[in-house]
Amino acid sequence: MGFKALGLDTFPAENSAEAHKILRHLTRDSEEEYAIIYIEENLAMQIQAEIDKFKDSPSPAIIVIPGREGSTGYGREALKSAVERAVGTNILGD
Repeated sequence: MGFKALGLDTFPAENSAEAHKILRHLTRDSEEEYAIIYIEENLAMQIQAEIDKFKDSPSPAIIVIPGREGSTGYGREALKSAVERAVGTNILGD
């Protein structure tokens, strides 16, 4: 709900089926265009195939963020992979 307080549109999803449906709506059916979509790690892991369809597209950028339970490291790995594709090498360390 912190994102809503900042004035961002929020679309809560309870499970992967809802997350998939929302992502599909935001990227295909919505009258609004979203440049950035944030999705929690726990749901992103479950709908990775759908997210992968946008990994080489400039828009929308799908950013994986930690959920309320804390980070699983999945978002960091997704960011690392995206940077490697864009830059050609790992500049984030590890």
